[in-house]
Amino acid sequence: MPERLPKRPLAEQVEEVVQAMLVSLQPRAEKVPHRDLAPLAAIARELRYLPRTEFRAALKSDLQRRTTMPMNERTESTATAPAKAVHYMRPGFTSITPYIIVNGASQFIEFLKNAFAGTERLRVPLPDGKLMHAEVAIGNGVIETAEANEQIPSSPTDIHLYVDDADATFDRALQAGATAIYRPTSDHPSGDRWGALRDRFGNRWYIATPKRWSLDSSGALPSVQPYLHVRGAHKMIPFMEAAFGAEAMGVHKSPEGIVMHATMRIGNATLEIDEAHGEYQPKPCHLHIFVPDADAMYAQALRAGATSVEPPNDKPYGDRSAGVRDPFGNTWYLNTCLGNRGERLQRTTTGL
Repeated sequence: MPERLPKRPLAEQVEEVVQAMLVSLQPRAEKVPHRDLAPLAAIARELRYLPRTEFRAALKSDLQRRTTMPMNERTESTATAPAKAVHYMRPGFTSITPYIIVNGASQFIEFLKNAFAGTERLRVPLPDGKLMHAEVAIGNGVIETAEANEQIPSSPTDIHLYVDDADATFDRALQAGATAIYRPTSDHPSGDRWGALRDRFGNRWYIATPKRWSLDSSGALPSVQPYLHVRGAHKMIPFMEAAFGAEAMGVHKSPEGIVMHATMRIGNATLEIDEAHGEYQPKPCHLHIFVPDADAMYAQALRAGATSVEPPNDKPYGDRSAGVRDPFGNTWYLNTCLGNRGERLQRTTTGL
């Protein structure tokens, strides 16, 4: 006869299986004797190499949901569909998207189209014709925008764009109405061919063609990277690590310890920071990040020193969303897409 597990809540047994799987341990995880846990263990086995703690939280939530289903439904579900990770990002988005609030959002969209070959994905107008929300794809990234108002004033942002031809893009942006700060040069410390522009909405654009680095083994590069000039950048790095599980991919400091440049990764995207200096001063901005569990990330960010802008709640457009402000004045919108094709992910927030 199969060995009987102690009479404990099934959720506790699931937790034991998940923990063993995710830390690559063998006891009971590879051979689960209790028939109710066998299909759940199969799912955990497929997802055991997910690298971040937020994935573990999302996985645990999904498995606990399955323990509440009748056994025949669980068996049928796991038998007919392959195990897969929770899809928490809306299609076409990466983990980090700048949300640029401007005066004249419609004109800003036209600038993005003309200057950077942007493709308009979505436009949500207000009754007066101004834009409540819009999305423009540039390369493999997205820029979100909306019309400034009394509650949310204009917030110019600095953006680093990776393009195939920095010179051609630079000239195209000039023709679209941008003004030059400096033309692309191969003498930039990064080794990239790099130039800088300013648009009439107050945003600064760093235009670069990469020479040496890629985000992952596939060679993919993020087309759109927010660039934050921060007072106390050396404190911003540990804050992002603690609040959002960010990874410092490269930190370059002066002999005095001043952060000259740092690339920070969240999920499958990056942003860049350095110490504010000269004309490159802080621009408190809005950043939209997709995370596996908005509730858990919201609580984590508050523990790291962020303040609440909006507690987690379900949005009519299908996301679970929360907002926090970091100690440096930037606002982060934490979103989890609740489902694909209208199917909502049932969430378990207690105890995660």
